[in-house]
Amino acid sequence: GKTLKELNFTKEIIPKHFSVKEAVFPFNKFLGVDPILGPEMRSTGEVMGIGDDFATAFDKAQLAAGTRAPTSGKVFVSLRKLDRDDLVDLGKGLAKQGFSLVATRSNRETLVGAGLECEMVNKVSEGSPHIVDMIKNDDIDLIINSTEDTQGVEDAAAIRCQALVHKVPFTTTVAAAFAMLDGLNTHEEITVRTVQSLNN
Repeated sequence: GKTLKELNFTKEIIPKHFSVKEAVFPFNKFLGVDPILGPEMRSTGEVMGIGDDFATAFDKAQLAAGTRAPTSGKVFVSLRKLDRDDLVDLGKGLAKQGFSLVATRSNRETLVGAGLECEMVNKVSEGSPHIVDMIKNDDIDLIINSTEDTQGVEDAAAIRCQALVHKVPFTTTVAAAFAMLDGLNTHEEITVRTVQSLNN
C-alpha cells in the first residue's frame, strides 16, 4: 500500500455540515431503575444527526434516539450552585420558547429576581407536594436537573426514575439543556438529505 502522503491525502477534511452522535440505552426496559450512566452501562446502539448547524444536528440526534424535547409546556429547572450562573439565561430562553417554569426554592428566587414568572415546588426531601408528585400527575413536560450533594443526588434519582416511567425528557447538564433549547427552534425545519449530497 501507499502512505497518505504518497496519495496526497494529508489535508484535513472539514465538512460543511455538523454531526452529532448519540448513544441509545435501553432504559425503558428497566422501569424503576435510575437511568444514570455508570461505567458498567452498555449502549444498544448509536444514532447520528446531521445538519447545516449544530442545533439542527443535535435535534435530529435526539429525535433518532427517541428523546426529543417538547416545544412547550411546563419545565422543571433545578441547577446545582456550580451551574447557577447560567440559570437566568436558561430560564429566559425557556420562557421565550413558551415554557412555564417550575423550580425549587433557591432556583425560583433567582429566576423571579430576574423578572421571570416561576412556580415553586418542594424538593423530594422536603416532603409532598414535591416534584415527583408533579411528574406522577403528568404536570411536567421537561426536566433540567443538575445535582452536587448527597441529598440532591438521591432526590435526582427519584426524579429520573419517575421521568422514565412517565416518558418525560430530562437532561442532567446545562450544556445539554442549552443545546436542547437551540434545537427546539429547528423542530419544524428538519429535512432529510442523502449521504451523497453531504459530500458534494
